[in-house]
Amino acid sequence: MLHHTKPLIVGISGASGLIYAVRALKYLLAANYEIELVASKSTYMVWQAEQDIRMPAEPAGQEQFWREQAGVALAGKLRCHPWSDVGANIASGSFRTLGMIIMPCSMSTVAKLAVGLSSDLLERAADVQLKEGRKLVIVPRETPFSLIHLRNLTTLAEAGVRIVPAIPAWYHNPQTIEDLVDFVVARALDQLDIDCIPIQRWQGHR
Repeated sequence: MLHHTKPLIVGISGASGLIYAVRALKYLLAANYEIELVASKSTYMVWQAEQDIRMPAEPAGQEQFWREQAGVALAGKLRCHPWSDVGANIASGSFRTLGMIIMPCSMSTVAKLAVGLSSDLLERAADVQLKEGRKLVIVPRETPFSLIHLRNLTTLAEAGVRIVPAIPAWYHNPQTIEDLVDFVVARALDQLDIDCIPIQRWQGHR
C-alpha cells in the first residue's frame, strides 16, 4: 500500500553528489512513497564521471537502475521520465503532487528556475510547482557560491523555494559517509513534512 495518494517529484540534476538522490530514493521507496523521477541530461555525464556507470536512457531501464542503486527492489512506486519529455504528467499543474525536491541541484538549474526558463522536463516540473504554489525544495551542491549564485538563490527563496544546502552536521556523531549524507537528505525531506529517515535529532542539553 502506497504511503500517500499523491506522488512526490524527485528531480536529479547534473551536480556532483548523486549519492544524495540515491539515499533519498532508498528511504522514500522503502516507506512506500510514490515517486515521479526526472534526471537532467547532465546527470548521465555525472554518473559516468563519478562512478564510471552508464545510466540507461529509457524509462524502464532507468527505473531498474535507480532501484538497484538505492537497494530497494519492490517497495513504493517509481516512474521515471526522459529529461526531454515536456509533455509528461509532471509538466502540468493539473497533475497533483506532494511537491518536488531537486537533489542535488546544479547552479545551472538554479539559474534557469530563477528566471523562469524551462528547457527540459525537470525545469518545467519545478516551474509548475512554483506557479501552483506547491512545495519546492532544492539541495544545491556547489562551493564556493559566486555572487550570481547567491542572487539566484535569493530570488528562489523570495518565491517560496526551500533551500537546503548539502552541508552536514556532526552533533549526531556520524560514523560513515552515508550518515553525513542521510542527515542532509532528512533535513531536506523535513521541508516536505516527510519523516522516513532514522537520524538522531537534536534533543537539547541534558
